[in-house]
Amino acid sequence: MSTMLSPHLVLAAYAQGLFPMDIHGTIRWFSPDPRAILPLDAFHVPRTLRQVVRQGRFEIRTDTSFGDVIRACGRRREGTWIGRGIIDCYVRLHELGYAHSVEAWLEGRLAGGLYGVALGGAFFGESMFHAERDASKVALVALVERLRGGGFVLLDVQYTNPHLARFGAVDIPRSEYLGRLRRALNVTARW
Repeated sequence: MSTMLSPHLVLAAYAQGLFPMDIHGTIRWFSPDPRAILPLDAFHVPRTLRQVVRQGRFEIRTDTSFGDVIRACGRRREGTWIGRGIIDCYVRLHELGYAHSVEAWLEGRLAGGLYGVALGGAFFGESMFHAERDASKVALVALVERLRGGGFVLLDVQYTNPHLARFGAVDIPRSEYLGRLRRALNVTARW
């Protein structure tokens, strides 16, 4: 049942390489093999997106509208894995200082963004959305810049998709992921 999800349980699960998804009202735990990561030192920004970032069309903010970001991610498609229990738990994780959002604003409106969880030197990217073209991509670029500047060493994106592959996401065996995760949890990084 989704009401059994707690911040403590979620943080303990992340530290073991697991993450939750709400599948038809039931929380299920996943640890894919292979696991997708976005190497921070090999992050690739496509040329056209670099131009969009340089234009400064979007105002980037962090943690100013976490609840709106996670709810928008949950609405972005049918059959979402972001149910009420996930939203409630991650809002609480945000209040506790573990879950964060990177937001792209356009003319005073939330145009896109992403959220995830920071633990040690690892950031677990959960989901992203856009209401305006390129908004979530600009938020991803801002996230990587922030993680690099804060001393993070691991950006977990769970599963590779064509969108993330354009930025350099790679699949690694679960065993390698768990080794990287152990090392990242011992890093003191700052959001």
